[in-house]
Amino acid sequence: MIVFGWAVFLASRSLGQGLLLTLEEHIARFLGTRSATATMGNSCICRDDSGAEDSVDTQQQQADNSAVPTADMRSQPRDPVRPPRRGRGPHEPRRKKQNVDGLVLDTLAVIRTLVDNDQEPPYSMITLHEMAETDEGWLDVVQSLIRVIPLEDPLGPAVITLLLDECPLPTKDALQKLTEILNLNGEVACQDSGHPAKHRNTSAVLGCLAEKLAGPASIGLLSPGILEYLLQCLKLQSHPTVMLFALIALEKFAQTSENKLTISESSISDRLVTLESWTDDPDYLKRQVGFCAQWSLDNLFLKEGRQLTYEKVDLNSIKAMLNSNDVSEYLKISPHGLEARCDASSFESVRCTFCVDAGVWYYEVTVVTSGVMQIGWATRDSKFLNHEGYGIGDDEYSCAYDGCRQLIWYNARSKPHLHPCWKEGDTVGFLLDLNEKQMIFFLNGNQLPPEKQVFSSTVSGFFAAASFMSYQQCEFNFGAKPFKYPPSMKFSTFNDYAFLTAEEKIILPRHRRLALLKQVSIRENCCSLCCDEVADTQLKPCGHRSEVLFLEVIYFETLELIVSKTLSGQSESTKFSHGLLTMSSSKVLFPLRVSGEDLQEFGFFSQKIGSSLNRPITELISFLAISQLSLVSAAKVPRYYTQVYPFQVRIESSIRIQKQG
Repeated sequence: MIVFGWAVFLASRSLGQGLLLTLEEHIARFLGTRSATATMGNSCICRDDSGAEDSVDTQQQQADNSAVPTADMRSQPRDPVRPPRRGRGPHEPRRKKQNVDGLVLDTLAVIRTLVDNDQEPPYSMITLHEMAETDEGWLDVVQSLIRVIPLEDPLGPAVITLLLDECPLPTKDALQKLTEILNLNGEVACQDSGHPAKHRNTSAVLGCLAEKLAGPASIGLLSPGILEYLLQCLKLQSHPTVMLFALIALEKFAQTSENKLTISESSISDRLVTLESWTDDPDYLKRQVGFCAQWSLDNLFLKEGRQLTYEKVDLNSIKAMLNSNDVSEYLKISPHGLEARCDASSFESVRCTFCVDAGVWYYEVTVVTSGVMQIGWATRDSKFLNHEGYGIGDDEYSCAYDGCRQLIWYNARSKPHLHPCWKEGDTVGFLLDLNEKQMIFFLNGNQLPPEKQVFSSTVSGFFAAASFMSYQQCEFNFGAKPFKYPPSMKFSTFNDYAFLTAEEKIILPRHRRLALLKQVSIRENCCSLCCDEVADTQLKPCGHRSEVLFLEVIYFETLELIVSKTLSGQSESTKFSHGLLTMSSSKVLFPLRVSGEDLQEFGFFSQKIGSSLNRPITELISFLAISQLSLVSAAKVPRYYTQVYPFQVRIESSIRIQKQG
């Protein structure tokens, strides 16, 4: 009984101390909150109105978020029963979460220093991703992106895309809450016209979400209010950058067919016809709007009676251009083949149509946007891995100039150069001297020391090539018009020596490419790999004791993948169409490059094939990789149709996954 009474006494004392301490903390927090509120109110009254909505007083917000009890509270002796808080000194503010706006601005500040694909992300990005794992945190991050990303930073929209792309997908409730918070409509688009950063960032966020959530979620996100808001942003009274990102957002919403129909019914094509006239505007912001308007009219929002641009563009003087059959899938190329733009979240790349093996060659690029692009020289062996962030200069067969981060790229390694950051309207020159085995880069006529490291891997077969981060654009001059800063040495131009037939110059819109593909027919007895000759070979098990999976690729109107289990004879099929693999047993879409974990997530391997394996499949060898070899060129179709297939893939090998243990 004595022991029991003593235990009750100790428990009562601990409970009383805990309640007293909690009460003291609440009182101190209340006093601190009142003090912080009063300070914030004074700050708001005295703050200059100009740019108020587009700038953030991060120090004040940090003070608000870190408001803590006074020194009297900190000097209270610690309860010996209660353990101390971990990882925080006696004078450190209460660790709640670092100010979200500060983390976003920190990420924007360090984004230029992220030059290695294997580099650990900065603390600010990691913290933001952790915060976004909850609905409340995700909403805080999105609102901060809209609120604090400045208009003048060329990497601002790319940071929005980067952060949202890496964050967890939002739940349906989070999306609903976001639309309620933003409360967008046409009237909102007309407000704060003098501070366009908020509207630009809002459109960038909507576009990124539409790209990530293509399908029913995208349909639900495009409410009548949001559609009205984006259309209102396209009016000529809007700032050009607001118009640009509103148009890009509408493009990404149109990736879902139901949204595309809804947007088309809004008479958007009438507005785009007016904006199309800006394609050659000396204002580079308007030029971007004109480029995107023309691309949308040709590829997405067709206007009845309007002639497609490729049908009327004059290509007589152009003999070398960007190769629409040697490009990663999301890059936009102009109808004359000399201008390219990326609005996807991936790192898109392209090579030109002309290859050089000897002599001295030169071309120029006009910078339309001042963000991250890697432009230079590449051979056929250079790889385009757009979703992994590898482009020109990221392997041993290419070398690139990066004027935004002021770097020279070779073999995925970079070194700084002495040129200033490029800006809109700058001219970058690219000289390739195969006689002396050197490359020289120029910025507005000022040259850098020669680069020679690429010649340790290859000495011929070079193409002009470039890779683009999100929202970047530039124009190429291969000699069809005079150069602005020709080098002093004697050189040749692509346009003087290249040749393209009239058909090879045509860059068809995507809907025309797909229409031509539907006319292609393949004999049933054709080889399932080359689709050219009659099938004469059969793949059989290797005879080893381990369980082996084989994959067979067959090309019809769509690409059907049949995975068979050799011991049981069971099989499952998957179809490839429009750049995505679609499970025949479900409606889930997933990208070309997939892993065993992805397949398990969709129940394909785990339920059908992987169920009998002792250990889960953790890796599926990539069976489709970007290459200069077009899938259709391997099929038994006329050569003309090889120019209209929008996706470039090659079959590497049969897949063999051995049973573990």
